[in-house]
Amino acid sequence: MKTTPTSSRMYGFIVLYEMQTDFLIRALDGIDQKDAQKRLDTKANHIAWITGSVVHGRYFLAKSFGIDLPSITDELFADNKGIVDDATYPLLEDFIKDWAAISPKLQEALTQATDEKLEEKLSIPGMEITLFEMISFNSYREASCIGQIALWRRLLNYPGMNYM
Repeated sequence: MKTTPTSSRMYGFIVLYEMQTDFLIRALDGIDQKDAQKRLDTKANHIAWITGSVVHGRYFLAKSFGIDLPSITDELFADNKGIVDDATYPLLEDFIKDWAAISPKLQEALTQATDEKLEEKLSIPGMEITLFEMISFNSYREASCIGQIALWRRLLNYPGMNYM
């Protein structure tokens, strides 16, 4: 871990955040754009959608800290929109650029978050949760999505994901 978080509650999340920042790039390594939107005759979310949703999640979380930057995910992923069957999703390299732009800014905000900030309430359609709970959920979801991309690598005959 690069720095010690202000709130001790954030220590584990910062460790995961740093790992997942790198793991997404590793999961996408070598994936051809034509394969990124394959669904293999299923209704499963493809790599491009999964990647975009993870990127969008970081931008959404960043807004809770007053970091409001534009992202290529703004339209296709607004309001937690699911996959659109006939949509052409952005290039993986464009998602990676957005990931690289938001990740250090959000990490700094997460590292500097006070316990008071973490207890702020967020209103989400149908529920109210704390910022800390949203960070927890987002961390879990990122790991899950990276695992899905790792599985897609195998299904599309790519080598397994390199974690080192």
